[in-house]
Amino acid sequence: MNAEAKLRPLRGIIPPMATPLASVDSLDIPGLEKLIEHILSGGVHALFILGTTGEGPALSYKLRRELIERVCRQVGTRVPVLVGITDTAYTECLHMAEAAARAGAAAVVAAPPYYFQFGQSDILRLIESLASESALPLYLYNQPELTKISFSPATVARAAEIPNVWGLKDSSGEIGYIKQALALIGNKPEFSVLVGPEHLLAEALECGAHGGVPGGANIFPTLPVRLYQAFLDGKENEMQELQAKMVEIGSPIWNSGENESGYLRRLKCALSVLGLCSGLPTWPYQQSTPEEQQQIEDHLRQHGIFPA
Repeated sequence: MNAEAKLRPLRGIIPPMATPLASVDSLDIPGLEKLIEHILSGGVHALFILGTTGEGPALSYKLRRELIERVCRQVGTRVPVLVGITDTAYTECLHMAEAAARAGAAAVVAAPPYYFQFGQSDILRLIESLASESALPLYLYNQPELTKISFSPATVARAAEIPNVWGLKDSSGEIGYIKQALALIGNKPEFSVLVGPEHLLAEALECGAHGGVPGGANIFPTLPVRLYQAFLDGKENEMQELQAKMVEIGSPIWNSGENESGYLRRLKCALSVLGLCSGLPTWPYQQSTPEEQQQIEDHLRQHGIFPA
């Protein structure tokens, strides 16, 4: 199967990998290598780096480039690697897209710029320019909670007509958005629509989405892969059971009532507890307290998830 066949449409489970850090500006390299293998061992269909869960916009350009090179080299041709290039500066988006292409990545992913306010015509012009300048296919990343700007469903439908724009990852948390985007895209079976929030994975698949980008796959990659396979096999009951299990395991990590930093802190704590990588989040976020670490460890053990 060639690279385009795996990407058009991109289907299945594409974990948004966390970025293991040894310090504010250095990678936990042994942890990175271990985390990559842990995720791939779950049978995932692709890997997404430098997204929200990967803390991409908070990392230095030097660190981002190093991560791209190391991940692409280690993953090789086993699965496609998608690289987040979101930035407030258009030129830096292009620079990161170039780095991804040189390293052997399969595609790039971009959310709208997250400082200035833009209209949909501005956003569409940005998409057209990125798609024409990038040597790799472009996937759109809808993350309105963090960027303050959404790709409207109409803009997504127009973007789907652009030859080098191959899909959408939606993290709005609104199933209605996915339904509307799918309806407007219409007869474009090669254009992927992927859901971010994992509690919506089963419902989104049933609505016509092509797959998911669940953060919990850093911890339990086999569960969403099994859910996706159950969907393909038409096993509705099994799919719903796996959906409920994913939510039950993941809820204490991303549904504590805190903001995004709390989720990132607890996710990295969980990875540390499992012996996969450092629990250090990007500065100025703090690591989990010993008490929180113990709570997370107890929760994971309760659900049969033990240190490697």
